[in-house]
Amino acid sequence: MSNLVEDINTIPICPFCEAQLNTIRYQPLVGFLGKRYVYFCPECKKVLGVSHRKGFWMG
Repeated sequence: MSNLVEDINTIPICPFCEAQLNTIRYQPLVGFLGKRYVYFCPECKKVLGVSHRKGFWMG
């Protein structure tokens, strides 16, 4: 089992352009099955990840 450790002193870098990620931008994606967001680097605009939050009725 791995431990999750909060680290507020380290600034992550973009894996594509290697810019410091002081902020991460996101946009909601339109859909009818829950909420989805795409996260991207503010410098190179490449996608860092996508999240999916299901509605309460979907479990």
